[in-house]
Amino acid sequence: MTLLEPLDLGPIRVPNRVLVPAMVTRLSGEDGFVNDSIIDRYVRYATGHVGLIVVEATAIHQSKSGPLLRLSDDAFTPGHAELVRRVRDAGPSKIVPQIIHFLKVARSGWRQTIDSLSPGEIDAIVTDFADAAARAQDAGYDGVEIHSAHAYTLSSFLSARNPRRDGYDGRTLEGRLALFGRVYHAVRARVGSGFGVGARFLAEECIKDGYTVEDAKRIALRMAMLGVDYISLSVGGKFEDAVHREGQPLYPYTGYSGDRCMPGDAYPPLPHAHLAAAIKQYVNQHGYTVPIASVGKISDPGDAERLVATGQADLIGMARQLLADPDWVKKVAQNRSDEVLRCIYCNVCKQLDENFKEVHCFLWPKGARQAPADQPGARPPDWAAPDVTVEQRPGEVRLRWRRAGGDVAGYDVWRSEAGAPFVVAEAVKGTQFVDRKVLGGLTYRYFVRAYDAVGRQSAPTDTLTVAVPAPVAFDRQPVATADDLGRGE
Repeated sequence: MTLLEPLDLGPIRVPNRVLVPAMVTRLSGEDGFVNDSIIDRYVRYATGHVGLIVVEATAIHQSKSGPLLRLSDDAFTPGHAELVRRVRDAGPSKIVPQIIHFLKVARSGWRQTIDSLSPGEIDAIVTDFADAAARAQDAGYDGVEIHSAHAYTLSSFLSARNPRRDGYDGRTLEGRLALFGRVYHAVRARVGSGFGVGARFLAEECIKDGYTVEDAKRIALRMAMLGVDYISLSVGGKFEDAVHREGQPLYPYTGYSGDRCMPGDAYPPLPHAHLAAAIKQYVNQHGYTVPIASVGKISDPGDAERLVATGQADLIGMARQLLADPDWVKKVAQNRSDEVLRCIYCNVCKQLDENFKEVHCFLWPKGARQAPADQPGARPPDWAAPDVTVEQRPGEVRLRWRRAGGDVAGYDVWRSEAGAPFVVAEAVKGTQFVDRKVLGGLTYRYFVRAYDAVGRQSAPTDTLTVAVPAPVAFDRQPVATADDLGRGE
């Protein structure tokens, strides 16, 4: 298996193993209709040859929730049909909407919980999912993804903190799975076997008393038994640990679970890959081969290829990386990986979503609403006489350089610690970088490359070396041996 090989997700044959997970754009209006800006966002993924495009969470019911796409009425279908048509015209991608049900939240911090739902209200949720899936089919989508992750209704039933004590009893795994099973059967009955039905759920809740990967293995197995066509995994993003801001409704990505859901630059690459690998192994051991997507700070082409080649994942999900550079797949396929505009996980996009603003990428040109078009074959920036200087201060190293001319969008600062391989430490728009993560007693090397709006990079500057002095004189003691630890005087 390789990253760029086709893959069958039930009736959907995707051209490669890369998917863009559902990612809120806040580009729709309060009316929930598809507009030109929404279409432009998803067309960019198609022109970049992303294998599977999962359209942002799309509501199946009428509750208000700001600028959120909807499939809760037949009136929304024509807009989705136009979105599908434009995506198909732009590239080989397959496309599905993520359909979602959510409960009410208030600016006071109050939120509705699943134990307040009556049997009739639960029946209506099941019907709404089936109706929305049928509208998606009418619009020409390749399938739907049932949203069972994060802070929303189906995920709350799956949660280990499900408080119900009826047929959806949170004390048993079967009780927690009951509503998803009803929804899946209702959706499948409406759309038939020739229409894809995937699911997204949490590999870990990342909250106190929430479930871990051990429950997630069994949840995934049940989904495979039911017949879902693919499983996309996430983590965290829960209301239980969200931070309430006065006058604003709860945002489920403000607590620790939200930090885990969208891990920023402080986290290492691939912090969740082991979870997907464990879930996939468990499901496969029980005789099921449903494709499973791994997500979470996967941006390096080598890492993505390795996860697929070693059987740790069938699909690779990239939300922030593909927002930064929708042409990732095409560039990798054309041996242009060095031109990829790499996400630096600054989470500006997350902050924009949290503040109910249109979601853009910090790395795009100022004022851009969409990623700039790819320009294969164009010359990279020519950064003449960069004149980088370095200054070492207590606890930090400062780099400064002369601003580049022409169409330069920013600068990548590459760093090596104690002889390790160079990695991108930061992407900056200005002409200086302060490294406050240096450790006394180690030697650091740096170089800088200018990049343009589509990721082409200049030649690297000369490498600068800084030996950071130790803050104190070290008197290292010998390491105790096993014999020493057991010996008395």
